[in-house]
Amino acid sequence: MIEITPTAAQMIKYHLGNSAQSQDSSLRIKVVGGGCSGLRYNLAFDDNINIESDTVEEAHGAKVVIDEKSALYMVGTQLDFVDSLMESGFKISNPSAKNSCGCGESFGV
Repeated sequence: MIEITPTAAQMIKYHLGNSAQSQDSSLRIKVVGGGCSGLRYNLAFDDNINIESDTVEEAHGAKVVIDEKSALYMVGTQLDFVDSLMESGFKISNPSAKNSCGCGESFGV
């Protein structure tokens, strides 16, 4: 469903190691309403996985969990981590996103 780059996986593991979360935690990505374009991503560490409805992607030693509703918007998405002069953080490249707001915080399908 989604591709997790080696850099993203490394940063997920790094942040888990520096937080109060369990090492078994996953990065949860949710698509929620909001922002100028209608939808935005919500990223948080989570210890709970619903095996009936969550999709779990694992790559390079890191786990990403996506709920059933959000999965509809995430097919073919790449999760990366960038650290440059212009931006730093997780970067989500979603081929389903048809437009985005000027600040890049929200998207529409």
